[in-house]
Amino acid sequence: QVQLVESGGGLAQAGGSLRLSCGASGSIFSINAMGWHRQAPGKQRELVAAIHSNGSTNYTPSVKGRFTISRDNAKKTVYLQMNSLKPEDTAVYYCYARLAEKDGEVVWYGMDYWGKGTLVTVSS
Repeated sequence: QVQLVESGGGLAQAGGSLRLSCGASGSIFSINAMGWHRQAPGKQRELVAAIHSNGSTNYTPSVKGRFTISRDNAKKTVYLQMNSLKPEDTAVYYCYARLAEKDGEVVWYGMDYWGKGTLVTVSS
């Protein structure tokens, strides 16, 4: 079993900053990618940012230049630094990881896991 636990959500004013963290634990063999999705009320879940095992990153256009994703491989933790927040950034932010999971002598590749989500509210 693998668990992802997020922290760092909350309330911020427009123009402010928040930092999200997500730690992975459990029967992890390796982690390919970690990232963040978000879902605003009445909207579909969208990818916000992702970071891959080689360090490459990708962002949805609306957050480029404002959000920065990083990871600490030793701690199996991914971070999302969110600056210049806008009211339209208000959403539940979900951490995800694509990883290889150990199951006794077997390793399962391409396993996707999600956190429970953390609410980010940006007031105008």
